[in-house]
Amino acid sequence: MQGSDKVFDVCIRGSGIVGRTLALALSRHGLSVAITAPAAVPDAQEDVRAYALNAASVRLLSSLKVWEALPADARCAVFDMRVYGDAAAQLHFSAWQQRVRELAWIADAAALEDALATALRYAPHVTLTADDAPAALRVLAEGRASATREALGVAFDTHDYDQRAIAARLSSDQPHAGVARQWFRAPDVLALLPRDRPQAGRGLALVWSLPTARAQSLLDAPAAEFEAVLMQATEGAVGTLRLDSARSSWPLAMARAERVHGPGWVLVGDAAHVVHPLAGQGLNLGLGDVEALVRVLAAREPWRPLGDAVLLERYARERALPVQAMVALTDGLLGLFARPAPWARELRNRGLGLVDAVAPLKRWLATRALGQ
Repeated sequence: MQGSDKVFDVCIRGSGIVGRTLALALSRHGLSVAITAPAAVPDAQEDVRAYALNAASVRLLSSLKVWEALPADARCAVFDMRVYGDAAAQLHFSAWQQRVRELAWIADAAALEDALATALRYAPHVTLTADDAPAALRVLAEGRASATREALGVAFDTHDYDQRAIAARLSSDQPHAGVARQWFRAPDVLALLPRDRPQAGRGLALVWSLPTARAQSLLDAPAAEFEAVLMQATEGAVGTLRLDSARSSWPLAMARAERVHGPGWVLVGDAAHVVHPLAGQGLNLGLGDVEALVRVLAAREPWRPLGDAVLLERYARERALPVQAMVALTDGLLGLFARPAPWARELRNRGLGLVDAVAPLKRWLATRALGQ
């Protein structure tokens, strides 16, 4: 780890995927960047998460030479997406219908972080530092529990869903064929995403959102019992499932910062906004922040400093609508599918059928999610 007393153009607090991507992107524009990288604390549990990345996120990572650096089995293309209601209604998206090669990519979280860390070690103009470094602009990418955001007095309006997500690696006795599946039922949302770890063509990533008490009971259950419940929930649609990892879990909430910039600082990623994982768009929103901020800073007038309020307001305006739309979409979908009332069940299942039957509407929704 390196240190320095110099004044940097940008200091990024937070070294997760969003912070590392931002550091690489700013470096390519010749800006000097300090990124905080606290001493690593050994994690007793393997990171079993996987991210669904849209076309815009993949383009950004490709431009930084990170996407191609991922091991072949750490990224898996999604060619079809099947969404099931809590009745017979279904919604089907396909790459062929959308006239694209793939709908999305599923990336191994740990492998993506490793690829970014490796790229940073060879990036020009980037310095790793254990703490804040003096800079014209501070970017807060510390995640939803950002201590710096709190110290600045920025309110983080949070709605707790009283749910937890369970993530795990699974394998099936049937090939996944690049199909992602999602079940919307009151009160849980279950997603199985194709991946090639631990077994090529037969690996799956589980993201299961459940009420807190139910999630805890499944986390405590023996593996065989958990697998049996999972088989019942998926009705055998993807074959016989087996746990291939420990189960990890985290609480779910919707949150937004009251403001995303101030004198010489700006928020990105989960430090600015948090959405429910049911649409798989959390990291895509954060990488969208990166792309927008880099573009705004690169296009600034030569006389305008990086921490200028007018400049940062341009970024805030550009991100306001995409973030608000995704917050409203995920919260609205969860509210609709979490209601056990018969009228709500009828409405949501008729809605799935309607969207599936109206090709232009389905194409429009898919285009928004794909980031094309």
